[in-house]
Amino acid sequence: MISLKNVTYSYGAGKPRVLENVSLEIPAGSFSSVIGPNGGGKSTLVKLILGLLKPDVGEVWLFGEEPEKSRYRVGYAPQQARVDFRFPISVLDVVLVGRFGAPSSGASHFRFNKSDRELALAALDRMGIAELSKKSFGDLSGGQRQRVLIARALCGDPDLLALDEPTNNMDPSSAEHFYDLLEDLNRRVSILIVSHDLGVVSGLVDSVICVNRDVRVHPTTELDGALIRDLYHSDVRLVRHDHRCSESGHSVHHCDHEAHCHCPESD
Repeated sequence: MISLKNVTYSYGAGKPRVLENVSLEIPAGSFSSVIGPNGGGKSTLVKLILGLLKPDVGEVWLFGEEPEKSRYRVGYAPQQARVDFRFPISVLDVVLVGRFGAPSSGASHFRFNKSDRELALAALDRMGIAELSKKSFGDLSGGQRQRVLIARALCGDPDLLALDEPTNNMDPSSAEHFYDLLEDLNRRVSILIVSHDLGVVSGLVDSVICVNRDVRVHPTTELDGALIRDLYHSDVRLVRHDHRCSESGHSVHHCDHEAHCHCPESD
């Protein structure tokens, strides 16, 4: 699905290399997470995969083609939306933008058909915010805007969801619901997610793509304290949320650093 070969990238001549000599293969059907320190190149890697950036050196292939030719098959939600929140656009219209380029859409003619609108409303419903469809996008909270942008990514019925820090500004309950949704979606859609939530990610994904100028791929079984210490160059405490509670007590999947149960009745 995704292939990078000896890719190097910097933001301009004379500037430090953000990524250097990166080779990477991601198969279709996978659920992969990109982790790493701030400034390590996570968002840059995703933008290279989507063809939003061009590598200085190397090759990038998406579904066996140049990204510009196949990125219509990707639903992308960036970390931050660069929009003028004073612009009078409804939530539904923001989500409908995700239908541009979809094979069955009327959006290629700058008009949306009934099916487009039904799919947009269904995407909003999946994100639990269908009641906001007629509201102004600029009037929403940060968490609500984030969910609208993810609904936009879902609206095009993509083969790959690429999500950059999708739970930013979400409250814990909304984030938990969202991760449950991703787990369900992965039965038919490949997922690539950039996340700092290592505890949750390690319980969901197939592989972890560690990015800090170079790139290394690990199965989640290898996500331990030594690997994270090497990636972040410091000790990081993992808090696991994939607990199960019973009358006999709390069971928590332990990690190398420290495990905590986050049951409602525990501190």
